[in-house]
Amino acid sequence: MDKNIKFTVVVFFAISFFSFGWLSHTAYEPVHKIEMPSILDKIKKSKILNVVLLNSPSTYYIGSDGPKGFEYDLLSDYAKHLGVELKVTTANTVKEAIELSANPEIHITSASLAKTKAREKKFNFGPSYFEVQEQVICSRKMLWDGVFPKDVEDLAGLKIIVGEDTSYSETIKQLQEDGFDINATYTSEFSTEELLSKVAYNEIDCTIADSNIFALNQRYYPNIALAFAISSREQLAWVLTPGSKELEADMYSWLNTFNQSGKMARLKDHYYSYALFFDYYNTNMFYKRIDTRLPKYKKYFEKYAQMYDIPSSVLAAQSYQESHWNPKAKSYTGVRGLMMLTRATAKQLGVKNRLDPEQSIRGGARHLNQMIKYVPEEVQGEDRLKFALAAYNVGMGHIHDAQKLAEKMGLNQNVWNDLKKALPLLSQKKYYKNLKHGYARGSEPVRYVDSIYDYKDILEKSALEKSANEIYSDKDDVKK
Repeated sequence: MDKNIKFTVVVFFAISFFSFGWLSHTAYEPVHKIEMPSILDKIKKSKILNVVLLNSPSTYYIGSDGPKGFEYDLLSDYAKHLGVELKVTTANTVKEAIELSANPEIHITSASLAKTKAREKKFNFGPSYFEVQEQVICSRKMLWDGVFPKDVEDLAGLKIIVGEDTSYSETIKQLQEDGFDINATYTSEFSTEELLSKVAYNEIDCTIADSNIFALNQRYYPNIALAFAISSREQLAWVLTPGSKELEADMYSWLNTFNQSGKMARLKDHYYSYALFFDYYNTNMFYKRIDTRLPKYKKYFEKYAQMYDIPSSVLAAQSYQESHWNPKAKSYTGVRGLMMLTRATAKQLGVKNRLDPEQSIRGGARHLNQMIKYVPEEVQGEDRLKFALAAYNVGMGHIHDAQKLAEKMGLNQNVWNDLKKALPLLSQKKYYKNLKHGYARGSEPVRYVDSIYDYKDILEKSALEKSANEIYSDKDDVKK
């Protein structure tokens, strides 16, 4: 064969072989392309789900028996679904929560955030989990004064404050652009709950809150009232870290199962159903129940009060405050019985049946006795019992926080009359943000202890009157 032809053939086969190899490699490479692990993969590998939670009653707070809140419980279930630990970073305002969401280490931000059009342009939202409506909330005093607003036009001239960088501020700004005369102030200092408190105490005329937040707070602030809805229905959703498509898809799947299983309905009922709330009966009703209900349980109050070194009148009064001496009582949070014990607390106390009057009273007395032992030694006399009762209601951690706060305020942290001045401040961001256990409804334990001591005084007075009547009756019998 001619040398030139041989060379041409060799070159042809060489080029053909190279071309085949290159084409094969090109076709094969995408199939075996190494992909970076997704956000979801990283979460599962690290076994940690990092979340930002707004420190508020509708989202996350430390209760008497640990962390609570609708969104906290929801995220806890999702973390359980993933088989990972839920690591919480708290925020005190919506603005702060949004700022924290920029941290690349944060996977989910939960702050009762409405999925508005403006926010959808900025943030990567996950699935919607709750439907709310923005509502104008005003002081009831305005009703009596005849200036209670009925629509947006009536807001002109009113003192209105809403949270900065919230859906409420977006609504106000949009209404102002539409020509409505609304002189609103935006604040990053106060949470929505704090603004509702200001409305209740007539410090401002109105604020705006989501319907679920108003529902949770109206029983604590009876002087606030719903004026009107200022938005259409909105969806609450979590903000997810950018580039988390797999995480988002997994959350949609989990939430669908959570809804279909009935867990969502039960969770909403747990936090937002008020059908089982107790009424606050007047003094006359209490006197009646001293005669109709107390005699059934009096021997148990006396027996276990003596066993655990607690005044029987205090134990009986506490039970009335908790359950109105109804052995089958059940609150919206699931606590039950005469002493309203949680399932977990009852188990720790050896109470097998929370609805059994004697077991409940024994467990409640033992639990109160434990609280007394946890009260710092520096607290003396009757105050030890008051501190313990407050801890029974809100948790000892918050009592310790209130003590630290009282000390900073120049008050005596070991005296109840001073502590009760500090406790309500635990619901204000400027105070609780620097405390170990964060937000708490500090006014509740104050009212709780005051109510118990009011009932205690009535019980003791009633007992003295009955004793005097019996003595007087005996003298009459002798005369006869």
